[in-house]
Amino acid sequence: MIEERTSLSEPGFLPSFEGFYRARWQQVYRAVAIGINDADLAREAVDEAMVRAYERWRKVSGMTNPEGWVFRVAMNWATSRLRRRKLLLRSAEPISVSEIPDVADLRVVEAVRRLPPRQRDVVVARFILDMSEADTAQALGIPRGTVKSRLSRGLSTLKEVLS
Repeated sequence: MIEERTSLSEPGFLPSFEGFYRARWQQVYRAVAIGINDADLAREAVDEAMVRAYERWRKVSGMTNPEGWVFRVAMNWATSRLRRRKLLLRSAEPISVSEIPDVADLRVVEAVRRLPPRQRDVVVARFILDMSEADTAQALGIPRGTVKSRLSRGLSTLKEVLS
């Protein structure tokens, strides 16, 4: 029998999908919305990724980073939609901070939005989703060294812009 965790950080137990959804939807949504700069598309992407996670919950719940899997699926789905609509990420209408829950500093969001998409994905995964370098690499399907270099470049750019 699988016991539901009371906390997603509690080792040894798998949460129910419902518990995972309630605990992680908003955080993944926030990360995707900042990552793609489109609040409506982010909602659709996270919902689609959560449906896919639900359909595969037995496998996804056994992963070391199910939240990273959902993030990657949502980002891939959203990117595919953006390509099909032939929209450039940098030309998308800016989203209002009021559309993204718990965003404290508009300047930081604006600076993150201006990062190249690959750097932005790494920065969002590391600091919005609070993933480790290894989890970020796994979620984005890139080597850990690539995470480190993109993060370094992204943080350098953010430091310059925010100084």
